[in-house]
Amino acid sequence: MRIGLLGAGRIGRVHGGNIAAHPRATLAAVADEDADAARALATSHGARTDSVDAIIEATEIDAVFICTPTDTHANLIERAARSGKAVFCEKPVDLDANRIRKCLEVVRASGGKLMVGFNRRFDPSFAELRRRIAAGEVGAVEIVTILSRDPAPPPLNYIARSGGLFRDMMIHDFDMARFLLAEEPREVHAVASCLVDSAIGIAGDVDTAAVLLKTGFGRIAQISNSRRASYGYDQRIEVHGSRGLLTAGNHRATTVESANGSGYTRDPALPFFLERYAEAYRLELDAFLAAVLDSAPLSPNGQDGLRAQLLADAATEGAQTGRLVCVEP
Repeated sequence: MRIGLLGAGRIGRVHGGNIAAHPRATLAAVADEDADAARALATSHGARTDSVDAIIEATEIDAVFICTPTDTHANLIERAARSGKAVFCEKPVDLDANRIRKCLEVVRASGGKLMVGFNRRFDPSFAELRRRIAAGEVGAVEIVTILSRDPAPPPLNYIARSGGLFRDMMIHDFDMARFLLAEEPREVHAVASCLVDSAIGIAGDVDTAAVLLKTGFGRIAQISNSRRASYGYDQRIEVHGSRGLLTAGNHRATTVESANGSGYTRDPALPFFLERYAEAYRLELDAFLAAVLDSAPLSPNGQDGLRAQLLADAATEGAQTGRLVCVEP
C-alpha cells in the first residue's frame, strides 16, 4: 500500500518511520506547512515531498495518514474519502461532536474506510487485558480503574488550542474504558482542578481531573488524570470483576532491581508516550493495513471517535457545572 503522510511533526515522524519500515507499505509522499520538516522526514525514508492537495488527488496513493492540527482533520478526512483513499486520522476527528457526525456521513456516503488513532488499544498489555476479560477470566466486570499521568504539562500555546484536558488527554482513557467495559457509559461525573501550573488555569484549562463513568448495566469506570508525574509516564489499568482482578502496570527500561541496605530500587517508568507506546503504534499500523488490504475488522473507527468525544464533552460540562451528565445512547 502506498501511503501519503499529512503532517511531519512529532507524531507524523512516528507514523512515517513505521510506514517506511513496514513490509506491506510504502511511504510515498509527505506534506507539511513546514517545508524543512517535510523534506527531512521524506528524505530519511526515500519519499517525495508534495502538497496536501497533490497527495489527496494522487491516483497512485492508496491511503493517507492525517497527523495535522486538529482543526484540519475533518476536512481532510472528507476530501481523502471522496478521492477514494483509505484514511487513518490521529484523534480527534474534530472537537465538535456535530462536526464529527457530518464527517462520518461523508465517509459512509463515499464507502470509505476510516480508522481513528486510539493507539492504546494496541498496546500489548492493554490488548491482553481485553482478551482475558472476553475469555471470562475475571467474570463479570464491575469496576475498571485507569490511571494516566503525564510527566509534565505541554506548552501553554498547545494548551490554548487543545480543546482542554478531557478532549485532549483523557479522551484516550474514555476510549480505553469503552474498550474494556465493552458497553457504553451513560452517566458521567467529573471533577477537576488546576494544581500543577496556575498558567494552565489562566489559559482556561485544568491539569488534574477525575471522572466516574457508569454504564446502563451499572458497571463503573474511574479515571484519574494529571499533567504531572515526577516518576515518569504513569499508565496503569486495573479491572475488577466477580471472579478476580487483572492489572497492567507501568513499563520500565529494564526489569533489573537492586537491593541493599537502603532498600530496593528499580528503573522509573518510561519517560513519555513515544517510548511507552512505540510497539502500540507499530501494531496500530498492522491493524490498519489488515483492515484495508485484507478486509479485517476496522477498529477503532469513526464511531469510536465520536463516542469518546461525547464522553469528553460530558466530562467537560460536568466539571464546569458540578452536575452529573447523561450521555445520549
